[in-house]
Amino acid sequence: MAPFAPLRVTFFATAMVALLALAPGAASGQVGHPPDRSPYHDIPKGHTVTGFAGLFGGTGGRFAIAPHDGAVFGLRYDIRTASALQMGLVFARGTLERLIVNPFVEVENRVSGPVDQTVSFAELDLQLNLTGGKTWHRLAPFVGVGGGVTFPSGTAADTSGFELGKKIYLVPHAGFRFFLTDRLHLRTDARVIFWKLNYPDSFTRESTVDPDSPPVIDDGRVSEWTTSSWLQAGLGFSFSP
Repeated sequence: MAPFAPLRVTFFATAMVALLALAPGAASGQVGHPPDRSPYHDIPKGHTVTGFAGLFGGTGGRFAIAPHDGAVFGLRYDIRTASALQMGLVFARGTLERLIVNPFVEVENRVSGPVDQTVSFAELDLQLNLTGGKTWHRLAPFVGVGGGVTFPSGTAADTSGFELGKKIYLVPHAGFRFFLTDRLHLRTDARVIFWKLNYPDSFTRESTVDPDSPPVIDDGRVSEWTTSSWLQAGLGFSFSP
């Protein structure tokens, strides 16, 4: 072994330790941004009013007789209760399509439509802002969950006894806000409604016109949980009380 080999090893090891010791200090010098160049900006505390339009989807259940497929318009009011949490009230109204199933006629003539049905929605939301009380490059993504009640109009042409009624629903959702200014932002949501449909007794009875025809429901499933998609986009304005 060369006479200076141990000294070289010792020097190399000492240099590595020194570099490792200095690395955190060097890295810390790079962390953070000048305030005027930071990608993070505070979201003003207070209240927000958002007008929105959306598209309602889904299948309307196994017989497509629940309201689905149509445009929805509404208004939401939010108050931020903490840096990451806010509560919202949603009021919306849509003209949706649905089919009609008449259990009192021959099988080939049972389904008609689609027809329009107006449905109003009243909802309470709890939202979690994923970037807390700040935006990141003007974006503020969120997830949330809400619950609401439907207020549908009647459908005179449906004599089967089926009604959507004042249906309680659950609606998880996710989306983001893009802040044009500190007070003005665009908001978009992807939502899924869960609700339970109950079918009338007439669906389980044989047709009086054609007793040989099977009833609409011949498997005993007189209710079902179904889902509908609901996409929204709107413009929101924040203000302090």
